[in-house]
Amino acid sequence: MTTLVHSIPSISSTFPNSLQPLKFQLKPSTSPAKTLFISCSSKPNNNNKNNHRKRGSNETHKKPLSKNRKKSSYGTSRRSVLKKTFTQEQVNFTAQIPTDPRVGIIGGGMAGLLCALSLEKRGVKSTVFDTGKHGLGGRMGTRVIEPQQLIFDHAAQFFTVSDPQFGALVDGWLERGLIREWQGIIGELEVGGKFAPFPSSPPRYVAVNGMRPFADSLLSQTSMVNIERPCWISKLEPFNGMWHLSENGKPCGQFDVIVIAHNGKCANRLLASSGLPQIARQMKRLDLNSIWALLAAFEEPLPVPSGIPAFEGAFVKGVDSVSWMGNNSTKLLSSGSPHSWTFFSTAAFGKRNKVPQENIPNATAERVKISMLEGVETALGLPKDSLPRPFYSRVQLWGAALPTNTPGIPCIFDPYGRAGICGDWLLGSNLESAAISGMALSNHIADYLQSGGARPEEFAVGLDKEFLPLECHDIGQFAGVEPVGKANIVPEYQFSS
Repeated sequence: MTTLVHSIPSISSTFPNSLQPLKFQLKPSTSPAKTLFISCSSKPNNNNKNNHRKRGSNETHKKPLSKNRKKSSYGTSRRSVLKKTFTQEQVNFTAQIPTDPRVGIIGGGMAGLLCALSLEKRGVKSTVFDTGKHGLGGRMGTRVIEPQQLIFDHAAQFFTVSDPQFGALVDGWLERGLIREWQGIIGELEVGGKFAPFPSSPPRYVAVNGMRPFADSLLSQTSMVNIERPCWISKLEPFNGMWHLSENGKPCGQFDVIVIAHNGKCANRLLASSGLPQIARQMKRLDLNSIWALLAAFEEPLPVPSGIPAFEGAFVKGVDSVSWMGNNSTKLLSSGSPHSWTFFSTAAFGKRNKVPQENIPNATAERVKISMLEGVETALGLPKDSLPRPFYSRVQLWGAALPTNTPGIPCIFDPYGRAGICGDWLLGSNLESAAISGMALSNHIADYLQSGGARPEEFAVGLDKEFLPLECHDIGQFAGVEPVGKANIVPEYQFSS
């Protein structure tokens, strides 16, 4: 069996030891869409009495504020977002690219962070906007509960390596002491307490202090990356040859290129009236599952049938409400008590019990907790109601958790609108795919900026790429840890050397 990252050609040949420019081999579209363009340049329009000078002028510009515009008749429903997405006109930037361009990156997960790091290596400044109140990371989430000293990785649990370039990054993180190899036993747990351990190879890696501190550490040694958080970019506006970003009417900066490094309904709403219909259309094609996370701490070890080793993680099979269980205490603290476990639901359970994740009803939270704890009992083969009650518990819904389809390309870029997308979903469903995507987009942007934007048609990539189904565990893909009986269906992408 192979995972997604094994089933696609390695891009390491395109990324030698140092980050080199990427050259994408584009295939002409058989039926190019007719696109309306809005020219957005710094040249004055003589037909307009309110002419704007080029950027750098001392003239005061009238900025495009939302409050000065006529309120849209569209609501915020999925139907209205789709309507705006498919009727908006394409922005066409013609302003000259400056010698000191700046890139705005919306999303501070692995893809966005690696995009910023790689842009710095190419000499390009960037600003990362992230909504995290407690830190960066996106789905690299860690929650610490005081004063009990409980710690939970409540999103990404671990990662593996199959690509040599990503492996080089991992080696550097190991040297810095940010991550370590996870030596604990993990395997597959079937109903009734039937546990089958996975082989120790390939290695599995975890963050030393949890995934979120690891994410925060990635940009700790940068000098050309600015971080803005918590910040929820709510509007993108092309004006005077640049992208103007704002949060609920508050200006957040002007950028020559923007990167969308997040997804889901918020990204769709952000793009719905941005002037990037091709980017928006590709983002709307993405399907995401929903996963419930239950964080539970127990005073005593979980009771398991005799003969089962003391595992630290297990992919659960045959239980509707649970797909993964992991012991954070032994994984992160190397201690036995208390025992802090992260349980993830199946995607099917998440879909049936989906509610607005920003406002989970108490009744739903309690029902989900009970169902998931009962699922743990079933998986371990325990009698009903024999599982000890946790002294701490919390449920969280990841409403836009992991992709179920993918275009199988490392990044998407619209050179006319000077905007790109990166994220794990473009290649698969893991941290490795996210990192590769972020690095690929950064190199593509750097190449585009070096070209001066004179030949934009040469830099369009992924705007018409079709999506195919993606098969993996409900919590993602891991090299050497494939779901039994499933193969990944991934389209190949092509690069020229």
